[in-house]
Amino acid sequence: MSSAQAYQYVRPSALTGAGLGLSTSGGTTASSGRADHPHFFSGVLTRAAPAAAGLLGLADVARTRYHRPQPTALRDPVVTCNGDRLRLESFSACGGVYARLDVLQDALDGEVVELGTTNVDVNGPLREALARVGDDPMHLAVGTAELVVTTLDGATVEKKVPLPDRWLRGFAEVQVIASGFDARAELRAADAVRFLRGLPRGGRGEVLWAVPAGRSLRLTTRPAPGAVCLAGTHRLATLLPLLRFARALRLYGPPVTAGSQPAASAWELELPGMRYVLTLSPETFRGFSGEGAVLDALAADETAADADLVGALLAFEPRLDADLLAAGAGLTPARTRAALTQLGTSGRVGYDLAEAAHFHRELPYDPARVAEMNPRLRAARALAEDGAVRFETPELARVTTGETRTVRFDGDRATCTCPWWLDHRGGRGPCKHVLAARLVRDGSRPVGDGSGVGASAHPDDVRAPGVGGRA
Repeated sequence: MSSAQAYQYVRPSALTGAGLGLSTSGGTTASSGRADHPHFFSGVLTRAAPAAAGLLGLADVARTRYHRPQPTALRDPVVTCNGDRLRLESFSACGGVYARLDVLQDALDGEVVELGTTNVDVNGPLREALARVGDDPMHLAVGTAELVVTTLDGATVEKKVPLPDRWLRGFAEVQVIASGFDARAELRAADAVRFLRGLPRGGRGEVLWAVPAGRSLRLTTRPAPGAVCLAGTHRLATLLPLLRFARALRLYGPPVTAGSQPAASAWELELPGMRYVLTLSPETFRGFSGEGAVLDALAADETAADADLVGALLAFEPRLDADLLAAGAGLTPARTRAALTQLGTSGRVGYDLAEAAHFHRELPYDPARVAEMNPRLRAARALAEDGAVRFETPELARVTTGETRTVRFDGDRATCTCPWWLDHRGGRGPCKHVLAARLVRDGSRPVGDGSGVGASAHPDDVRAPGVGGRA
């Protein structure tokens, strides 16, 4: 499912003798809330060449389908001004690669006009101009203070592009998945260049594992402790033009054992005064939207209320201190983390691996639409409300969905007899039956008599591969 997103700019972004001017559209500011064309920064970009190459990389990711290459519309990057840095984010058209360029304080010299988030225009002529940027510092403006009046003869520039639900849901999933990563390896510049340039060019769907080996990495087809999953070496191609600026390469991922299934990973290139990070889904055909990482935190009714409390404390900080937020909201650390996950589903927080902390941003899309894009959770609530869940013991429940599924609890872990759970064993989040049973068990929904048929057919019960997963 998708809908058209309309971007309206007062003029196209351009690189001229006056510098790089990035036009903004439909954002949120810290001081005044919604703004049509916010103005965030005006000053000097002291490291122009790597910033230009990084912005080109974001644009390349946004227009690419890595699993089934085909032409697609370019979705404009999201830019957040957090005061001491600019964060530029994009997502691949297939929903399986997330890219972010953080331009840090060392690469910026100027005035922060406002804090907030917006889209910025990236167009064909700008892409061509960015490819020619040299090493000299240049002026950068994110938005403009100049008032441009829209007239009937067209003082604005408008773009309309499709935004699939899975693309928007991916923003929520990535920040939850990344928050479970740890640093696994770090390569110095020369070693990083050799490794990345030596990656195999074929095998677009092959899942490999990068294992630390001395000062570099070796690739293997089998998981091993300390390894980082690399599904589709071609998805790292956007790093190659940045290698001439590289200072280090860092790899992040979840814990891995000899029997691990493919997992998401993050590849962070340190550049002068900035960082460029790619987060890859576990397999090339899997988009982040189907990973289900947000579902456990969203299942409790109290989480929405907690998110309102925590959200009121956010002020576009570059690093969110969970302990301070917990104290300010009067919540436990666990409930605060769940609230941050809830805020992520509406695009209000992201996760920075280098800082091991969330950051505040507001995606420039309809928050209500983004927050309601979890079909498994919607189906689970329908099952609970329709009385489809019956507990026979505190650890065993029957969930009726036309067929009866058995859910067993062992502390915080749960198993189910449905095809979804048998396929993924919890590796892509809980199925709708486990979620429904948890809602009833925890008192979020009334216990039924087991006679209801629950929700209509749902992808949890379908075994059909495709981009974006099967959930």
